[in-house]
Amino acid sequence: MKRTDWQWLLLPILVLITLLGVGCGSKKQNNNTERLTIGVVSYGEGAVSLEKYERFKDYMAAQTHSIVELEPAYNELQALEQIHRKKWDIVFASPGLAAIAIGNDLYIPLFSLEGISSRQRSLLVVRDDKPIQKISDLANKTIALGEEGSAAGYYVPLYDLYGLTLAQIRFAPTPKTLLQWLSDEKVDAGALSEKDFELYKRDFGGTKFRVLHVSRWIPPGVVLLGPTIERNRQQQIQKAMSEVSADIAADAGYIPTAPVPNYDEFIKLVEKVKPLEARLKQTPVILSQAAPENTKNSSK
Repeated sequence: MKRTDWQWLLLPILVLITLLGVGCGSKKQNNNTERLTIGVVSYGEGAVSLEKYERFKDYMAAQTHSIVELEPAYNELQALEQIHRKKWDIVFASPGLAAIAIGNDLYIPLFSLEGISSRQRSLLVVRDDKPIQKISDLANKTIALGEEGSAAGYYVPLYDLYGLTLAQIRFAPTPKTLLQWLSDEKVDAGALSEKDFELYKRDFGGTKFRVLHVSRWIPPGVVLLGPTIERNRQQQIQKAMSEVSADIAADAGYIPTAPVPNYDEFIKLVEKVKPLEARLKQTPVILSQAAPENTKNSSK
């Protein structure tokens, strides 16, 4: 066989090898692409709640040359699990989540979330037709709190209820569920943020609620950066987020120019509450540092 014949026979093989090499190289390149996971709490509102982050996600993908994924948690408890496991690189954190993430998990606060000029407070709410008039009247009553990780629904009300003995504590997965329990008289009082109360109380037109107690001010939430991101990448992410257009930042709910709130005092409040957590599912619930030995355990 002539040399030219061998060359023609080898040509398709060489082309195939070249194509395979290009394909493998492309696959390797895709696998090496940096990834960023953005964590948010959506309270089960699904696509409607997550739409506001879409432009921010696309912007960060372009600026950091990364594959950016948006990962929702449907309450603070799920979010805490992701934070403890360091699964989220950027977190849009409510105050309770921020206190735990900064104080215990080494997350870095970058930006203040919307609301720096109108900080939130925790409310203790009762039905208006009940005779409960002050916090001490909640003794031996059933109270609804939010999930662990919520500042207004969990940490702050536990701090304000310290010293009481309650019949039971129930944990509502969302603020709307908490108000539903209160409306149905399944609980005697409930704790939630002032903002959530104003948002959801209109859904219960047949029930008149009354604010029993208003807490201290709670610092605004913050955008957090995960501790596993190396320093140069941290600077790249922070630069991109600080240079974002005002409309994209507003959609995502953070303010690039606002000062980051100081969390030192709020972290101390959370630490004071933590020792109570071991007995929150007991009946009765003794909200003090020492619980009697005959306290009976029960599920929530």
